[in-house]
Amino acid sequence: MLRITELKLPVGHSEAALKAALLHRLGIKAEELIGFTVFRRGYDARKPTQIQFIYTLDVEVAREAALLKRLRGDRHLGPAPDTRYRHVARAPADLGARPVIIGAGPCGLFAALILAQMGFRPILLERGKAVRERTKDTWGLWRQGELNPESNVQFGEGGAGTFSDGKLHSQIKDPMHRGRKVLTELVAADAPPEILYVSKPHIGTFRLVRVVENLRRSIEELGGEYRFESRVADFDIERDAEGMGRMRGVTLANGERIATNHVVLAIGHSARDTFRTLYERGVHVEAKPFSIGVRIEHPQKLIDQARLGPNAGNPLLGAADYKLVHHCGNGRSAYSFCMCPGGQVVAAASEPGRVVTNGMSQYSRAERNANAALVVGIEPKDFPGDAHTDPLAGMEFQRHWEAQAFQAGGGNYAAPAQKVGDFLAGRASTELGSVQPSYTPGIHLTDLAACLPEYVVTAIREAILAFDRQIPGFAMDDALLTGVETRTSSPIRITRDERFESLNTRGLYPAGEGAGYAGGILSAAVDGIRVAEAVALSMAGGN
Repeated sequence: MLRITELKLPVGHSEAALKAALLHRLGIKAEELIGFTVFRRGYDARKPTQIQFIYTLDVEVAREAALLKRLRGDRHLGPAPDTRYRHVARAPADLGARPVIIGAGPCGLFAALILAQMGFRPILLERGKAVRERTKDTWGLWRQGELNPESNVQFGEGGAGTFSDGKLHSQIKDPMHRGRKVLTELVAADAPPEILYVSKPHIGTFRLVRVVENLRRSIEELGGEYRFESRVADFDIERDAEGMGRMRGVTLANGERIATNHVVLAIGHSARDTFRTLYERGVHVEAKPFSIGVRIEHPQKLIDQARLGPNAGNPLLGAADYKLVHHCGNGRSAYSFCMCPGGQVVAAASEPGRVVTNGMSQYSRAERNANAALVVGIEPKDFPGDAHTDPLAGMEFQRHWEAQAFQAGGGNYAAPAQKVGDFLAGRASTELGSVQPSYTPGIHLTDLAACLPEYVVTAIREAILAFDRQIPGFAMDDALLTGVETRTSSPIRITRDERFESLNTRGLYPAGEGAGYAGGILSAAVDGIRVAEAVALSMAGGN
């Protein structure tokens, strides 16, 4: 099997044209081509009037060796890599204590799936509810302003990614092709098949619900066990005189103790009570950078026109997205994050008295507004107090600005909002313009400067004007800002060694976004697989 990259054709080409281009590219006749599949398809929109699809194809031909010899030196042609996933171990017959996974987000789900496929019968503990019950609670916040602190956008089966765009692209290095394993399992769980080849795959919230349920069914059929509404309240850790610990079990909020020597910590970036418990039990934790900012909404048609030009509205291209970054005069970096084409801004609070925003799209991406986070990088030196002596200082920094947003929104989880023109001019908004807010349970027009650090406000103002030079209309007066966005990533890192175990607690495996080792659905799922492999090797070896 060969792989060919950078094969370009105009948008709207036929299947026959793709085959003809492939034959021409290889310099072979049709009868020499045994078959081909699309491994990846993206598009180049740098020239909106001349948008092209860019293909990576896996090709089977007659006389492969001769063809490779004839085209040697061609950097866009070579043997196709073997992307099949291979399990690293099998569970021993005398398994003993089963591995415990805390958290049923992408990281925990794939850690559980891989361990179940290897016969280790994991126990998966989720503080929130099953995904459909959780969805009802989430809608309760969005429609009635009623927050369930244990079942919301952050907590529950599927993790925070369930109420997002379901984006599945990542820039992580993945030499073992674990990302391919993730996509393949998602398709087997009823995700759209095209996620296997489009360059920026996504699933969308409603379809993710069914996919998550199907993954659960697979895990349970393989001997895994789910326990919902099972918050871990404490960790049983034996420590020696030098301070090195060993996991012996976990205790649930209802008092039940589960004995285990292997715990995968896939708790997500918002499990603040668990962060504190781990720190108090002596687990090595350190503060890390993250970002803070707001959501910005534009008409999706404006983004489509700016990015796709005359091809705007082409169903083959879908709703346009963007990814922007600007290095500001005050030394900060401002950038777009989690851009949701044709989506909505959603309430993502997990604690009473605080407002948090996020973005979400359905699979169709057909809503009227585009939204994205505009955020600015924050360093531990920005946190109140000393992050070296208090590694949870970033968590309290997030809480402070979320509480400010709650007050500025007027309560009941309404969010503070401001038109871009007013934000740039430094005046409070008093009325909406052409861009209508998508955030529920509602907004309160105000001055967002009260909800963000001054240096963040300065950086975002500068970045909006810079981004307007790349996307004409980005700084339109009526575009809407909604605050605050604080959960871009975890405020801590639960440090681990080369065996994926906590630096000072054997048998504890920090994983995914909450531990500071991932940033999105795909990277979190891949990290879950890596950690599951480490657990399997440890258990198969009797450790």
